[in-house]
Amino acid sequence: MGSDPYLPGHGTSDLRVRHYDLELDYRVGANRLTARAVLTAECDAPLARFALDLAGLTVRKVVVDGRDARFAHRGGKLRVTPARPVSGGFVVEVRYGGNPRPVRGRWGDIGWDELTDGALVASQPVGAPSWFPCNDHVGDKAAYRMTVTAEAPYTVRATGVLTGRRRSAGTRTWVFERPEPTATYLAGVQIGRYEELPLGPGQTAFVPPRLRRAATRDLGRHAAMMRTLTGWFGPYPFGEHHVVVADDDLDVPIEAQGMSVFGANHVDGRRTHERLVLHELAHQWFGNSLTIAGWRHIWLNEGFATYAEWLWSEASGGRSAAAHAAGWHAAIAPRRADLVLADPGVGGLFDERVYKRGALTLHALRGRVGDAVFFALLRDWAVRYRHGSVTTEQFVALTGEHAGADLSGLFDAWLHRKPLPPLT
Repeated sequence: MGSDPYLPGHGTSDLRVRHYDLELDYRVGANRLTARAVLTAECDAPLARFALDLAGLTVRKVVVDGRDARFAHRGGKLRVTPARPVSGGFVVEVRYGGNPRPVRGRWGDIGWDELTDGALVASQPVGAPSWFPCNDHVGDKAAYRMTVTAEAPYTVRATGVLTGRRRSAGTRTWVFERPEPTATYLAGVQIGRYEELPLGPGQTAFVPPRLRRAATRDLGRHAAMMRTLTGWFGPYPFGEHHVVVADDDLDVPIEAQGMSVFGANHVDGRRTHERLVLHELAHQWFGNSLTIAGWRHIWLNEGFATYAEWLWSEASGGRSAAAHAAGWHAAIAPRRADLVLADPGVGGLFDERVYKRGALTLHALRGRVGDAVFFALLRDWAVRYRHGSVTTEQFVALTGEHAGADLSGLFDAWLHRKPLPPLT
């Protein structure tokens, strides 16, 4: 697996984590986290030492396979020397805590963040180490159990299905289980003063009371979105979908495994931002269930979710996908051709063209192979690689299977060349 070349300081190929068991006790006013993490991991070769990613918190103790281990923690790395080398499967327990804060980097502050009255996690792409020790590689997916305790007035939503809840003196504890393989950046915790708003079968929103009326309208077609995407892409990959609307403004929405998170500024009662609701829901198939094996393949996340926006627009009585494609092609064409979609570089990871040219690539493919082949391809892609890690090369190969033709010219022009091809 190796460290991802886009993020060489994150993750390791020395080990793979199969399960995270996180116990988090959080005090909102003090922004104070007391935590215990148990990682069930495995390695192919004996390890006399290994490293995990953890930033900005204080480690009190590390235990490996029941024995105290020596450790050093600096520069965002927790380096562990077990009492004896580990081999095959092993278990690591880390006790830690402090005042969690985002990881600072080229994309700003990413990770655990304080709200005016609560907290949220936005980890893409490097924020997971801000709140738990992990192997922060996009291709290392694991199951999760999260037990989160917060003061009683607050509601907690975390990655997974709620399996338990209990009250204590002034606090409530919530237990969530996520058995499906999940990348570290898609694990999340959201804490705030929220009310529940039913959206449809297995779909619930958690919104500030002051925004309930506006959110009811803005999220009113969520169940229809779910039915439509399921028809296109196959069964929804998880047990539920939660929408959280924070009581603060957010720059952009956030997707987590089985969850979409929006800011108060994304809710206005006029469905102004409905395309973003659809985009984040589409990520549950493309990005979350099908997680990219490396960050250079990010167009498989963002191009697919963007094209889903265009498809929904057409299906729900708005502009056609062809009109969206023509508009964005015209908008991108005058820009300098300096981005390769299949490998945009770390500086281009969230470039608008990754989203829009990615969607244009799918529209060009649809035009070449026809609707019947195109939608059968998308469904097979989502179902065949469900809960797996995927690459551009795998998608191109599957396309060849469905099309029964050599499409290398199309993919070379759209994915591997810098000039924008004509939209035919």
